[in-house]
Amino acid sequence: MKKVEGYPQPLGVTKRGGRMNFAVSVPVGKNCELLLYRAGSMKPEIVFEMPEEEGVGEVRFLAVEDLDEQKYEYNYRIGGHVCVDPFVKEVARTKQFGVRLNVDKHEIRGKFPEKEYNWEDDCQLHLPYHEVIAYSLHVRGFTKHSSSKVKEKGTFAGVTEKIPYLKELGINQIQCMPVYEFEEVTDSKTNYWGYGKGYYFAPKMAYSATGHASIELKDMVKAFHKAGIEVVLEMPFEREILAQTVVECLKYYMLEYHVDGFVVNPYVVPWESLKRDSLLKGVKLMQKDDSFQNIMRRFLKGDEGMICDVIRALRHNTKEDGKCNYITGHTGFTLQDLVSYDGKHNEANGELNQDGPDYNFSWNCGTEGPSRKRDIVELRRRQVKNAFGLLLMAQGTPCILSGDEFGNSQKGNNNVYCQDNDTAWLDWNGLKKYETLLAYVKQLIALRKEHPALHKEEMLLELDRVGCGIPDVSYHGENAWQAPTEVPSRQLGVMYSGLDVGDVNCYVAYNMHWNKHEYALPTLQKKKKWYWVFGTSTDMKVEEKPVENQKTIELEARSFVFLIGK
Repeated sequence: MKKVEGYPQPLGVTKRGGRMNFAVSVPVGKNCELLLYRAGSMKPEIVFEMPEEEGVGEVRFLAVEDLDEQKYEYNYRIGGHVCVDPFVKEVARTKQFGVRLNVDKHEIRGKFPEKEYNWEDDCQLHLPYHEVIAYSLHVRGFTKHSSSKVKEKGTFAGVTEKIPYLKELGINQIQCMPVYEFEEVTDSKTNYWGYGKGYYFAPKMAYSATGHASIELKDMVKAFHKAGIEVVLEMPFEREILAQTVVECLKYYMLEYHVDGFVVNPYVVPWESLKRDSLLKGVKLMQKDDSFQNIMRRFLKGDEGMICDVIRALRHNTKEDGKCNYITGHTGFTLQDLVSYDGKHNEANGELNQDGPDYNFSWNCGTEGPSRKRDIVELRRRQVKNAFGLLLMAQGTPCILSGDEFGNSQKGNNNVYCQDNDTAWLDWNGLKKYETLLAYVKQLIALRKEHPALHKEEMLLELDRVGCGIPDVSYHGENAWQAPTEVPSRQLGVMYSGLDVGDVNCYVAYNMHWNKHEYALPTLQKKKKWYWVFGTSTDMKVEEKPVENQKTIELEARSFVFLIGK
């Protein structure tokens, strides 16, 4: 093994022929050394100098001949301190989660890339935005709870074990919170979510079952693709990151891990540059946006003056801007907590309940926290079902927060960033407790898939595009063809024309008021009739039956209905 001349680009470690090239950015005036360890050892066996005069700009580089990468690990020592390569592709460290690692004691080291992986002809799925039903999860929290009943709890393999459940639910995309190597303890608290500093190119060792995080993440992606489910990664880069590094990182996961897309912060990353990149045009680029969430939460709880905003949110097209529709996310309340708490209860975080969002647009339905009162329990049940109706009957790409479909609660904590415990982990006992809700969500997802009028590819324009006499979308209330946009109104009827997509006409009526309301039904052509199909009162089974009065329909307080015309 000997040092030879290397190359300054690309940064990180690359193999060229029989040589391993090392390149790292080092501030001017600081010493730099390459440390090579025997695999598993925390004591450097070989040290190579990387003198400043041999560098270019602020990049130090060298190559090593005859290095057996499967028997060695590496770090750098810069200015007297041990440093992990920012571009490291995998790390060697304990698999235990929640450990503060001392880099200077060599408790974390860089690993060389694994040998060639057998993808078995796997590739990205490229599902159209309008056909995607997304599901947001935390890799560790999704299966760490004892009730998950998986073998490899809290790991990539554990998520893979839940594929049959996810297929039965009906989703076709998972959005994973950070899966890269991040600091698990910051400021004496557990960093459960994974936001903050990280080695963005390296999959999380603590999420592996065997200590081979790279292989296990690839196994997970391949298994999900075989099941027809996309894998999207949330990448909350730090603000200080270079734009070039962001682009390189996303391309790496796209090519090396066959990832289908990314959720990024457009205020941190160069959004327009990413959208223009030729390679990244092959994956989905998505961003978080609270607009749909806040509008629908306010409408759900009965705020006045929301109808115009709701109309705009219902017709939002995700393909245009990469923004999914969601009512709940990891930052904030779960859906069950959204209807059970007026305020946050984050005392367990140790910040005197000062952390987390203060404005949640939530409503506890009459009592703060858990309740056994029948009327409150029933109202919360209806509100959760209404929320799913608003989400899954809107035009954009819906994203469900994992566990919402079976009543998962975080006990009112809307910021579980430091809760690596039962508070943040999904409690799968809800599958039995909320089995009727789960059946309801499955039916609603199936209905969305069955009716392309509910998820059209192009933006709706309120125009008759195919000469059928009906616009692609129209709005109704107590009077047909008139949107009830008055400030006190909490009612809206929406008709989607289905002829242009080979579907029937679909009508969704929402009543978020605390009183009953009557809605005028638009007259159908060619002696067609309206049929009641689904609504808040639906439990286990979809029943299709003619509407008694074809001119009007009455909706119960805080409810929605789905009709089809045929």
